[in-house]
Amino acid sequence: MTVEMVVSSAAKRHSRLGRLLANSLDVAAGPGWNADTGSDVRLQDVPLNNRRPDVTVYRADTIDVTPTRPEHVLLVVEVVSPGSETTDRVVKADQYARAGIQFYWRVEQAATGVPLVYTYVLDPATGRYRDSETFTGVVKMAAPFPVEIDLGRI
Repeated sequence: MTVEMVVSSAAKRHSRLGRLLANSLDVAAGPGWNADTGSDVRLQDVPLNNRRPDVTVYRADTIDVTPTRPEHVLLVVEVVSPGSETTDRVVKADQYARAGIQFYWRVEQAATGVPLVYTYVLDPATGRYRDSETFTGVVKMAAPFPVEIDLGRI
């Protein structure tokens, strides 16, 4: 019996977008931070809650610390896919905020092909994310570190 797996172009676009964002963030963040795809983050121990953001920016000196903890993480990025809209927009944002991760970016894959990036920053008074900026075309941010990412390359 032969089993054939079909990977949709949406899944490849999702993976590529995450990798290109991670590469750009890794360079921009400087030597104190690493940006990777596919890294688990232990948001809490009891009840156990692990998440695997599409991109995680974490302290470089914790590269060998497992599991990665929220206090090691500066920024998480989620790329929204069909079927993950509510989880990425509501559930994960709430969990990351409660864990104290300072910055959250949500990337929506627009029909035009150029992604939209919604950026959020943690409000320490409320423990929730507040809207920051929204980008299409080029992401240009000063915080958490200066970064410019051309989304047209995706």
